[in-house]
Formats: sequence, C-alpha cells, structure tokens
Amino acid sequence: MHPKHISIADYTYHLPDDRIARYPLPNRDDSQLFVYQQGQISREKFPAIVQHLPAHAMLVFNNSRVVEARLLFQKATGGIIELFALEPHEQYADITTAMNCTGSIEYKCLVGGANKWKAGMQLQKEVQHEGETVLITAAMQERRSDCFIIHFSWTPASLAFAQILHLMGEMPIPPYLQRKAEASDLERYQTVYASQVGSVAAPTAGLHFTPAIQEALVKAGHPLQYVTLHVGAGTFKPVKADSMQDHEMHAEFIDVDTATLEALLQQDSIIPVGTTSMRTLESVYWMGVKTYHQPGISLQALEMQQWEVYDTWLQQNPGKEAALNALLQWMRRQGLQRLILRTQIIIAPGYVFQLCKGLVTNFHQPNSTLLLLVAALIGEDWQRLYQYALDHEGRFLSYGDSSLLLP
Repeated sequence: MHPKHISIADYTYHLPDDRIARYPLPNRDDSQLFVYQQGQISREKFPAIVQHLPAHAMLVFNNSRVVEARLLFQKATGGIIELFALEPHEQYADITTAMNCTGSIEYKCLVGGANKWKAGMQLQKEVQHEGETVLITAAMQERRSDCFIIHFSWTPASLAFAQILHLMGEMPIPPYLQRKAEASDLERYQTVYASQVGSVAAPTAGLHFTPAIQEALVKAGHPLQYVTLHVGAGTFKPVKADSMQDHEMHAEFIDVDTATLEALLQQDSIIPVGTTSMRTLESVYWMGVKTYHQPGISLQALEMQQWEVYDTWLQQNPGKEAALNALLQWMRRQGLQRLILRTQIIIAPGYVFQLCKGLVTNFHQPNSTLLLLVAALIGEDWQRLYQYALDHEGRFLSYGDSSLLLP
C-alpha cells in the first residue's frame, strides 16, 4: 500500500497525561532505555546503550541548536504580542545565513494576538547587552495563510540575529508540556553537542547523551558523526487528515558535508540518534539517487518532496555506494563542501530504509508522523513496544525515556 493511503487512526494509542514527562530527570542519563531487538523487548538504564549497539555501529547525531524563538513585545497600551520565529524569509539561502544577518531581517513568524496588532504599528523592546541598551523593533510586512512576515531591525546593528534571539527570546519548549519555559530549560532543552543554531524544537533523542557516554561509545569502537537538520515547529503538527495524502509534511533545512558522506560510505551499520538524523540520512541517500540518474541536476531540484521517493525513486535504486559516490562527485563538480537545502521526506510504513540500520529515539505522540516513522522501521511491533513502556513506568515525549530500535 502506498503510504498516501495510510489512515492515521491506525497509529494511535492512549497516552495518560501523567506519563508525559513535563520536566527532565536530574541527570541526562538517568532515563530508562527500552531496547527493541528483532522482536525482543527489554528495559535498561540509558548508559547500557553502549552494550546493546551492533559491533562497530556508527552513531549519527543532529547537532542543531535550539534558538530562543519565543519573543514577547509589550504594546504602549500594556498588551502583549507574542511572536514565534519559525524560519527565514525565502530571500535567505539557509538558516545559517539568516542567523548571521546584522541590523535587520525578514522572518516568518506565528503571531499571538495578531488582531491587536494594528496596521502600521511598530513593536519595540529594549534589552541590555554588555552594559549597552539594545533596541529591537518589529513591523508586520505581510500576512500569509500560515504565518506572518515580520521585519525585525535593531541597534546596535553590529549584532547578529542569533544574538538578538538569545538576548530577548524564550526557549520554545513544546506546547504539550503545558508550562512556561524555566531557567533550567535553557540547558536541558539542548543537547550537549548542539552547535549549529537554527532549530525551534530540540532533537530530543540526543538529550540523554553526556560527554561521558559519548566517550564510552568511542572507546567501545563506535564512531560518532554529526549532521544538521534544523527542526521546525511542524514537528509538533498533528495529523488531522483521515489519510496521509491530505497531510502536508513540514520541510526543514539539512546540512551535511563531504567528510560525513565519505564516512558513511565506509560504514555497514549506521544508527541515527533521533528521527531528524534519520530523515537527514535517508534524504541524503535519495539526493544521491537523483544525482546518479541526473548528473546535471540543479541544487534546488535536489530538494526532497514529500512523496517523490514512493512515486519515482524506489524502482530506480542503484544502492548505497553508487548513490553516495554520485552525490560526492556532483558536489565536487559544483565546488561544494557542504550540502544545504530542504527536505520534506516522509518516512512511513511502506518505506525501504537505505542507510539506517536502527534508531535511537524517544516515545512520540499518538497520531504523529514520528510514530509513522517508528512503524516504518519495526512494523506493527511499535504497539507492543509502546504498551511495554506504558506497563513499565515509561516517561513519554521530549523529556521522556529513550528507546533503541534494532529491527
């Protein structure tokens, strides 16, 4: 069956409210690890992941860093307008470029209280930075069906937009936590290896890892690699359509360099940490398939659309070595060391995995595309795994427990 015809009603379960982990545990690696291995399910503490990985398996982490995307402005009348910075305007090549903009920027935002923001009204906020007053101004440029285009400007103009967000923004913890961000979230809603600024949601599978666990992995013979997928707010978007063909998958920026592609070529066992790492790796593979069949393809045409793997490429699959080598050769011809572009790929039952042999991930919301991805990897056993976690004090969602899936 084509994944377009999947009914999301078949991918739900009852998640009691008290099983949602509203706060992280005291230590990152205190969580449970639920291991699914060829149909067998067991429960460990997270540090035991080192013992359960296949020999010499490479772990691939998403090193995107969450930005303080929730921005509060107070009107002269006292009312609050809340902006949620989603992603850059199309005029910017990628998120990194936008984050480095100085002086002004146009950004796609959600606006809370938009009906109170009258035409022509500018919002302003002052914050302190190194003993200097920073003035940030926001003006509404355009209203779209799914967002607003906001023009931000600030003085001193020498500051980058990433610094502005850090100075005035709040950490955008998920809405299902049903609380406001607290000081502790500034640290705990980031992975310890986060470095590339741009996500509005954390790649939460990585929240369990500590420097000590990463060191233990390397000592045990597991190489570590890093890719970037800047997580968008669409990761929380519930599937409201009856069938998946009526659901639009969110598009997100990925960033992968040639050294990583070359490392992937040398590995038989690749385990992504998180659904975002998995979507990045599988997207990169299919981009390689495109360059294999179309050596003159443009960068924009490499972007992965939601259904094109199923509609076009599954029957034109040259294999890992041919696809990745074709992509590397294409990048060299283009003079590119890094591949930065969008993917909208959806991984759902019916998908055939090309690079990934397993997955480290948390427990996801009912009726979500993330649950479809888990089901694509381990089939109907996702129900057994989730029920096992519910029966064994599992903590769910972003700050919850981890699982290692080895089909």
